[in-house]
Amino acid sequence: MGWDGDGRIKEEEEEEEEEEEEEEEEVEEEEKEEKEEEEEEEKEEKEEEEEEEEEEKEEKEKEEEEQEKEEEEEEEEEEEEEEEKEEKEEEEEEKEEEEEEEEEKEENEEEEEEEEEEEEEKEKED
Repeated sequence: MGWDGDGRIKEEEEEEEEEEEEEEEEVEEEEKEEKEEEEEEEKEEKEEEEEEEEEEKEEKEKEEEEQEKEEEEEEEEEEEEEEEKEEKEEEEEEKEEEEEEEEEKEENEEEEEEEEEEEEEKEKED
């Protein structure tokens, strides 16, 4: 009888040990899976962050390009305005010169007329 009891106790102990080992293996498996999931999540988060950084970088570059383009356009406009201003000034100068020449011409003509009249007067007197 004692043997039977001992045998059963031994069997129960072995069963308990097996159950404990199985439980430990399950716990280890679960921990391993959790760790893998965490690593996967971290990896995904890192990739997302990198993507966001890349997008931000691209956006920034795009903004800088647009700003450069705007600045260039502004410069071009200023240059055009300057050119137009210069052209206008030149035109005004030319106009003034023409007017002066016209005035001079008129003055000369008047002087000539006066001289002619004076000569005619002299001739009449003579």
